[in-house]
Amino acid sequence: MEVEVITYGGIITSLKVPDKVGQIEDVVLGYDTLQQYIQSNPFFGALIGRYGNRIAKGKFSLNSTEYTLAINNGNNHLHGGNKGFDKVLWSAQALEADNALKLTYISNDTEEGYPGTLSTTVTYTLTDNNELKVLYEATTDKPTIVNLTQHSYFNLSGDMSKPITDHELLIDADSYLPVDKSLIPTGEFRSVENTPFDFRIAKPIGQDISANIQQLKIGKGYDHNWVLNYQDKGIRFAASAYHPSSGRLLEVFTTEPGMQFYSGNILDAAYFGKNGVTYKDRTGFCLETQHYPDSPNQEEFPSVVLNPGEQYRSNTVFKFSTM
Repeated sequence: MEVEVITYGGIITSLKVPDKVGQIEDVVLGYDTLQQYIQSNPFFGALIGRYGNRIAKGKFSLNSTEYTLAINNGNNHLHGGNKGFDKVLWSAQALEADNALKLTYISNDTEEGYPGTLSTTVTYTLTDNNELKVLYEATTDKPTIVNLTQHSYFNLSGDMSKPITDHELLIDADSYLPVDKSLIPTGEFRSVENTPFDFRIAKPIGQDISANIQQLKIGKGYDHNWVLNYQDKGIRFAASAYHPSSGRLLEVFTTEPGMQFYSGNILDAAYFGKNGVTYKDRTGFCLETQHYPDSPNQEEFPSVVLNPGEQYRSNTVFKFSTM
């Protein structure tokens, strides 16, 4: 197994894993050149911050002070703004004894509208068990909000011209967060039972993706946060994706309360990817471990506030095997 990372955006540009007969292929979408990542990039492989996902109308209040962020997704703030952590240059340190790469970035007070100077480290570690571990850590000098995640698009077939609708997905979640027309959670925790959002038993991504319901029409498919089970258990199993033809199995473990499953609904042939492949709708899927979207504006959601003297710490593991 092999992973390649660049310091621009902390982007995973390649992730090579074997299939059931030992053939090694790249299973993440991306580009061949840095210039492509800079010019046109739907967050392929990137680190996301300060706040992964959406904040309604780019506003939130903290300690009676209202903060205004960039509006870069309809009427909302998305993935840290116009220049989020996916577009900055990280400092890199190889930890050779651990098969690890430690990335560091200091986000200054008021950057993209966020309060406080945030010192962030993300450590990618490749283990002998074919695990890619991602450890997120951060501290601040003023009260702020933090929600970091990783935005790789997976296609376990290794053929990025093929849709991911045949992948069998399992998500350990009894409920999800329905959204309004701008993809902001309504505040409701809705049961997945008897809905297309029920992945508690593995099923093909494409099985219910075209169901005639409003929630799927809004996102042109799946683009929602699942409320993961066993949130008091620390790092635990969250999801798995299996590609029957190649035999590749991806399992996700996390300490986070939620996970955004995005089925790559708007990869509309505008992206010319690695090796000259044109990426089309649903040729990659994302499993973004996270706190919930719009948490700063929704009191019922787990807090994303980080205060001076505290440490933000989040763990996610992407484990690969074959069946």
